[in-house]
Amino acid sequence: MKQRKVCIVVASRANYGRIKTVMQAVKDHPGLELQLIVGASALLYRYGKVIDIIERDGFTPDAQVYFVLEGENPTTMAKSTGLAIIELATIFERLEPDIVLTVADRFETIATAIAGSYMNIPVAHTQGGEITGSIDESVRHAITKLAHLHFPATRKAGERLIRMGENPDTVHVTGCPALDLINGADLSLTGIDERYGGVGAPVDWEKPYLLVMQHPVTTEYRESLRQINQTIAAVHKTQLQAVWLWPNVDAGSDAISKGLRMYREDQTPKNVHFYRNFAVEDFLRILANSACAVGNSSSFIREGSLLGVPSVNIGTRQEGRERGKNVIDVDYDRDDIYAAIMLQLLNGEYPKNPLYGDGNAGEKIAGILVTADFKLQKKLFY
Repeated sequence: MKQRKVCIVVASRANYGRIKTVMQAVKDHPGLELQLIVGASALLYRYGKVIDIIERDGFTPDAQVYFVLEGENPTTMAKSTGLAIIELATIFERLEPDIVLTVADRFETIATAIAGSYMNIPVAHTQGGEITGSIDESVRHAITKLAHLHFPATRKAGERLIRMGENPDTVHVTGCPALDLINGADLSLTGIDERYGGVGAPVDWEKPYLLVMQHPVTTEYRESLRQINQTIAAVHKTQLQAVWLWPNVDAGSDAISKGLRMYREDQTPKNVHFYRNFAVEDFLRILANSACAVGNSSSFIREGSLLGVPSVNIGTRQEGRERGKNVIDVDYDRDDIYAAIMLQLLNGEYPKNPLYGDGNAGEKIAGILVTADFKLQKKLFY
């Protein structure tokens, strides 16, 4: 049997966490051949250089591509998207994949879908049909209309795809691949500081700590510094240890990074440690053992739901996303954020909720990719 060549583009640390088990399942399947492109912030040191982790995990990229322009503003995001289309088209022409698989809702993701669909390569898409804030929702739905095969994470997301005019035969509710790494995993904490370094006060992993990660909201990027300062003030007031991850590459990232540097240098917090990145499994361990997760990462809603981690979601970045009872939503207000953190500390661990999947998404997706029929000419299906 001829192997189908499945080309997966990993462009950020979040991308990798969301697709790693699919990559492994495709690599291991006798009917599939994995082609891997690593690019954008996944190559950059300031964002954790995820490619080092990818290669340590046993994956060999077929191509590396730089297409992130400096500036972290809407103009550079738009230009980076255009550059990504140009670069990816060249690589697709060389690799000649049978399927291109794109992940979720970022500017790199839509560039992958545009390049693939214009080159008559079937496009598969994970995490379509979800509702959130920012430009991400518009990007996600635009990719849906370009994609030929859909792997939504939840039943409601799948229903939305069908209501958007997608053929039900192309919609497969598989769950989120990020959750595959949780079931049966060793979630104990060992040697985190030795592996990742970072800067700031050492973390005593035996004592309670907050996990904090706040990304810019692209439609509110001018407010990024004010927003992060509210979170900083609330976290500082708790006097708890905090494990703080650097923001992603989106518009407004520079302002958030500035706020964190000013906090680190001006106040010299005695209980905060800043990290660039973690391996996917280590991030899950840190999330699972945290007393409370604080910020606006979808991981606190998706993986946090299955882990039962108390979470405080700040602002509009995850507005409308399906969530379990482990999440309290607040605005960018230091007093409200502080109050929500203290309430979640009292609430403690929540019951585990498999809202975003049962832990077998990677194998399900690989199995479907082997036999799926593709029609390049799409039509509204009503």
